[in-house]
Amino acid sequence: MDLRKVKSLIDLVQQSGIAELEITEGEERVRICRGTAAAPANLGAQPATPSLPQAAAAPAAPAPGTPAGAPSQPAEAEPALPEGHVIRSPMVGTFYRAPAPGAKPFVDLGQAVKAGDTICIIEAMKLLNEIESDCDGVIKAILVENGQPVEYGEPLFVIG
Repeated sequence: MDLRKVKSLIDLVQQSGIAELEITEGEERVRICRGTAAAPANLGAQPATPSLPQAAAAPAAPAPGTPAGAPSQPAEAEPALPEGHVIRSPMVGTFYRAPAPGAKPFVDLGQAVKAGDTICIIEAMKLLNEIESDCDGVIKAILVENGQPVEYGEPLFVIG
């Protein structure tokens, strides 16, 4: 199934507010669940289903010591990223820095890359998707650990 089609299905689930969507085309199957935690995928097991983050409920009353009209602080603030172009995950999956276990990583800190160079792999539904740099520059930060699950739109690299 085409990545653009999967992305549009994810957007559809987010916009419509439905809890779950399952699409089957021939032998390919995509299941998108909203608000459930995805279990780590094991080799030989059923494909992992991408999950969408559940919106956090607003507190019923302001915290003690907070004026009634004052905005509350978010529970999780996104960590400050180094300056530069941020490459974000185009899909939900598992991030890999190298083409195989024990192999040399695609890129390292301080390495120069050109637009179109493969910088990592994201495994989604047992498919390995090569992620390419969309600009020229030098890798300033690698924001994800090898083998870590990533969400759609999550920052992966900073290129300066």
